[in-house]
This record gives sequence, structure tokens and C-alpha cells, in this order.
Amino acid sequence: MDRLVVSGAPAATSSRYPRVMHPLTSPPASIAPTGLDLSALAGPNLTPVLGRYFERSWSHGIGHRLFDTDGRSYLDFANGIAVSALGHSHPAVTKAIHEQVDRLIVPTGAMGYAEPVVRLAVELAATFPEPLDTVLFLNSGSEAIEGALKLARRTTGRAGIVAFKGGFHGRTLGATSVTSSAMNYRAGYEPLLPGVHLLPFPAVYRDFDGDEKRATAVCLAALHDLVRTTIPAEGIGSILIEPIQGEGGYYPAPAPFLRALRAFSSEHGIVLIADEIQTGYGRTGRMWAFEHAGIVPDVVCVAKAIANGLPLSAIISRRELQERWGRGAHGTTYGGNPVACAAGLAVLATIRSEHLVENAAARGAELVRGLEAIAAEDPRIGDIRGSGLMIGIEFVKDRHTKEPNGALVEALMAGCADAGLLVLSCGRDHNVIRLIPPIDVSPAEVGEALGILDRTLASLPG
Repeated sequence: MDRLVVSGAPAATSSRYPRVMHPLTSPPASIAPTGLDLSALAGPNLTPVLGRYFERSWSHGIGHRLFDTDGRSYLDFANGIAVSALGHSHPAVTKAIHEQVDRLIVPTGAMGYAEPVVRLAVELAATFPEPLDTVLFLNSGSEAIEGALKLARRTTGRAGIVAFKGGFHGRTLGATSVTSSAMNYRAGYEPLLPGVHLLPFPAVYRDFDGDEKRATAVCLAALHDLVRTTIPAEGIGSILIEPIQGEGGYYPAPAPFLRALRAFSSEHGIVLIADEIQTGYGRTGRMWAFEHAGIVPDVVCVAKAIANGLPLSAIISRRELQERWGRGAHGTTYGGNPVACAAGLAVLATIRSEHLVENAAARGAELVRGLEAIAAEDPRIGDIRGSGLMIGIEFVKDRHTKEPNGALVEALMAGCADAGLLVLSCGRDHNVIRLIPPIDVSPAEVGEALGILDRTLASLPG
């Protein structure tokens, strides 16, 4: 399920999926449709800087559905960009939050220890292979990336950073310096962090005509050329990569490429950093996406699903590396908030008890089979790729030229929302639909989403 390329056929004219009539979960009596237009209310004061996929006004979420202020429900396959991996108002997470709020809210990291923080460090470390055993909690994905880059620079004494074109790692200055999934993330912020070298990512479908072996060889050659002509390997402190590029287009890194990066990093004393902010927590059908390649990074950055919506992130490495980083070398005021960590404990317990990593793999296979059936009748789908419940659908105007069809994706995203399904776009040309449902999604919900997607796509010209 790493890559799937399909060939052309006439466009679909009707759906193979019957319409699903689901029972609407009744919200608590205290939550009633208000009809509020929050966009209009926010106009004078809320920042226009923040980009939004939709201008809808949201009221509440229950299970895998988000409700607007008119009381209409939407099957949520966006999940705050892969944040609510267990859906909305998950009972175990909500219970843990309420119980912790009554005990301790204020972060105490600078003054000692709080039980949920310590327990989550133990439980989270247990999900990683040896020697990854030490956890530093922070607030956001960007902060985790910043901290990991600082860790690598200080422990190696080397300033060089290698990252990959199309990667998205965050919005803070260091994270922006290693981000190149869209020009708007970088424009106007130069000069950025020095010593960053952006190399080609093996985007197998888009850049290498589906040839994974050639993609791996070409991109590794670029790395070896870099250390021959630009910076010696002994000057590189870190190599940073997403096992599956997120914002850049849902491109999986081929397993041989990741294994070669691991070998190169080990040979030259370079810290290999895996950005698992979107790919982690069972999303790809393994607890961590790097496991698909059979490697162990030196540092892993985690966020998004870690607390099912509460702000929390983490850096995980072997203990010796953080000991060399040094006491007081990095810090945080809010990182490791007790309430967020209590939620994080509930998330991990639920993933284990409900076998959700396995569920992500099984439901992802069902999703891909359904998408393949749609693509067999619609030549506008050029590629279906990903793993588990992190699936990208790339839309093109022509399968031979692969000309991106961003306009179709924009219309499809809006049309699906009108039909009650929330999906998001990604990719440099905004021509990829990403499907990131909750990892406890049911077979019926997978079928419902496929039906909406199928009918909506068949109704759109172009």
C-alpha cells in the first residue's frame, strides 16, 4: 500500500456506493444550534493572517462528526489536520481531562514532577524501539523541530542541517528554515537559519514516473554530491525527514532511501531526525512510520495526535544524547502541561486496548481499494499513495502529462463539505486530497466517505 498508480478509463457518472443515512448523535442539552455566523462576528478583531480551509462556523464535535452552528453534521476526515486521532469528545480522553483539571492544571516542570507527566513519559517511551527511551515534552510540532535542531547542533558541534524539498516542519524561524512545501511559508522571512541544505525528496510519482529505485538513487546521489562539493559530511549535524511528506503532498519516502539515510548518518556521526508529527501514533498502520523501513532514528519529533487536540509535543531520543545536550540547554514553561499529559495517557491506553494501530492498517486498505475502484473510472485521479490512514489522492488534468488539477481539488473539497464530508488538500500545486480519518474509524464510515467522494467527483466537470 506504499504506492498505487492507476490507469485511465471513462469518468464516473454514478456512484457505486449507496447513500448512508447515519443516526445523528444528539448533543447535550446545553449545546443547541445557534445559527451564529462566527466568520462575520470575528471580522473586526480575529487575525486575517491565519489560513482556513473553510469559512464555516463550528459548534461542537461528537465522535467522528463535527457540527456547525446550524446543527448540521459532517463526517470529519480532516480532524484538525490529523490532531483528533480518536475523534471528538472521546469519552476516555474527556474523562481524563476532567479528572486532572480538578487536581492540577498549572505546569510544574521547572519546580519538580507531576504524576501524569512522568507516567506519560514512561508510556510513550515504551512505544519506541531501543535505544529511544528519553522524552522531553513541549507544546507544538514547531517547538519539537526547533528543539531537535538545537539538540543536534549542540551535541555534534556541527552547524550543517540537511532537509528535503517539499518538507513541512513548522512556522517558527528554525522550522521555517527547513520547510519548503510552499513559498508563502518562507517569503519575506529571509535571512533564515544559515547552514540549511535542501535536497530533492524522492517523490516517486511526480518526479520519477513511478520508478522507486531511480528515485532513491537520484536523491541519494544528490546527498553524496552535497558532501563532495558544498559541505563535508563532518560539517553536518543533522538530517531531518518526514517518513511521509505531509503538507508537501503525502509522498512516502521509499524504505531503501530511509535505510540509506540511516547508514549515512551512522557512518558520519550525524543525528538523524524523524519528523513524525503527522505520521505518528498509528496513523500509517504502524505506531511510528519509520518502522515501515526497519530503521531507528536518533531523534523523533511527535505532536498532533499525542493529546487528541490539547497542545502537547515531544522530542524522543536515547538518554545519552540528551545528557550530552546538557541541563538547562533547552526549556519550556508550558510544555508537559499536566492536563495535556493526562489526555495523552488516555490516548495511548485507548490505542492499545482497542488495537487501533491494526485498525488503521485494515481501514486504510479498505479505503485504498475503494479509491482504486473510483480511479478505474475517472482518469483525473493520477495517483493514490500513502499508508494506513494517511492517504493522498493526486488529481491531474492528464495522466500522461501529470499536469496538476488544483481547481478540481478545490471544487471537490468544497463539494464534499456541502455533502457532509470534511477533507483537506495539500501539495505544492494544491492538487492532492488527503484523507486522515480518526484511527478508530469504522468500516461503515469508510464506506460513507467513499460514497460522498465518489458522487461529488462524478458531479464535477474538468
